[in-house]
Amino acid sequence: MNIINITSLNKCVYVITEKLDFAESYVLGFWFNTGSRDENLKNNGISHFIEHMMFKGTRKRSAKQISLAVEKNGAYLNAFTSKENTCYYARGLNNSLEKSFEILSDMIRNSLFEQKEIEKEANVIADELNDILDTPEEFIFDEFEKQILGDTSLGFPVIGTRENILAFNRGDLLEYFTKHYGNKELYIVAVGNVNHDKIVSLAEKYLTVPKCNKKKRKKLVLDNSKSFASIYRPVNQYYSVIGKAVSGFTSDLYLKIRLLSIILGEGSASRLFINLRENKGIAYQINSFVNGYSDASTLGIYFSTNPENRKKATDQIFSELNKLSRGNVKKSELEKAKKILLSNIVLGTEDLSGRMSRIANSYIYAGRIKSIEEVKNELNETTLSEINELSAEIFNPETFTQVEILSSELN
Repeated sequence: MNIINITSLNKCVYVITEKLDFAESYVLGFWFNTGSRDENLKNNGISHFIEHMMFKGTRKRSAKQISLAVEKNGAYLNAFTSKENTCYYARGLNNSLEKSFEILSDMIRNSLFEQKEIEKEANVIADELNDILDTPEEFIFDEFEKQILGDTSLGFPVIGTRENILAFNRGDLLEYFTKHYGNKELYIVAVGNVNHDKIVSLAEKYLTVPKCNKKKRKKLVLDNSKSFASIYRPVNQYYSVIGKAVSGFTSDLYLKIRLLSIILGEGSASRLFINLRENKGIAYQINSFVNGYSDASTLGIYFSTNPENRKKATDQIFSELNKLSRGNVKKSELEKAKKILLSNIVLGTEDLSGRMSRIANSYIYAGRIKSIEEVKNELNETTLSEINELSAEIFNPETFTQVEILSSELN
């Protein structure tokens, strides 16, 4: 049996728990609706930089003491920054929950942001950026979203730019933290054999609950002007992403877009996999994807191949887009896609971290927890005519942008 409870403290700190009686462990996440989308050209990367600095010492603990305090209880502490959210989280056995809560609270309330630590961490993050730039399979996705989302902040890479990373100082971080974290909503999500009232009492004990200024973001206007970008690197393979901007996951169309992506190129029975890999043998990696954000998403096709096959592979992909632009999805394809999508969603809830992330995202963006049953009903109610109508609207090849990475020798 699982029970979800929600308590609002001053309409600023939201405590959301899902009690799972069978669990002997917990996942505890402190979520902020803040990410690289809230940045500008001059401070792009600062949200991710702050994430790193949260582990570098507080008024009570050094960086080493933070790690020791968690690990001596057998727990695990980490964080991630995305384009719209930042999450600091802990996992562990039930008897370490309060200590993890207290440490996370200490980090978000009392981090020092010492200049000497900032200067050291700048070099670490610059190395992280180098790793991305040296990995075409990662780097190309940032370039793709930069290309199709233009100069909007949603197109910024989460890690930022080398120039910004090396220039941040204590004043920059404190000013940004105060504006985007200090008086904005905090979502505390705990999943496991947890007691809701206990989590609420921990929030009241360890956190100062401010009066919140609710976050407002300017809605993105989608522009799908076709474009093309070539990037030259010392690589042996040819890498490419072909795609466009589509509706975000607060849209009624989002689930249907995910179904179309599955039909197009997710899985070994998808159109692109069968055509390019199985039938023609011209691509080892070929898949479609949807990166979902609140009011916009990116729908893309990623592939890599021998440089000699790049034109053949690209032509085949655009051939499949042309077919879908005529609305030719078969009923059997749609039914298979529905089963795959529902399976993916359910499997994502089989681990506590997946449940925590799903609950947090649902509440942050919809203000409520959308049940699996609701998703199942929405899938069942999706008709073939609706899918083909949307397919014809989305898959016009003239609205697709292509980004490619080629060997420097071809330049």
